[in-house]
Amino acid sequence: MQHELKINCPPELLLSLHQNAEQLAEWIKLQAAITLYKEGKISSGLAANWVGLSRIDFLQRAMQAGAVLLEDSEDDYNRETALL
Repeated sequence: MQHELKINCPPELLLSLHQNAEQLAEWIKLQAAITLYKEGKISSGLAANWVGLSRIDFLQRAMQAGAVLLEDSEDDYNRETALL
């Protein structure tokens, strides 16, 4: 079951960004997925699936946004190697 979230957006915002509502919604969804991943609240696989990207593509975008893929901790290593 999917849930839909609604955000009010003034038309001036869309005009200033040169985007339509669908483009802005996709951008916001990607930014939310990256932020939730960076904060450790969701996995990269879940985030990638949510935004419709491969895990590799999502991780590249997350890294461009400042995400650290692996810190020097045993927990991070075990979590990532378990996905292989």
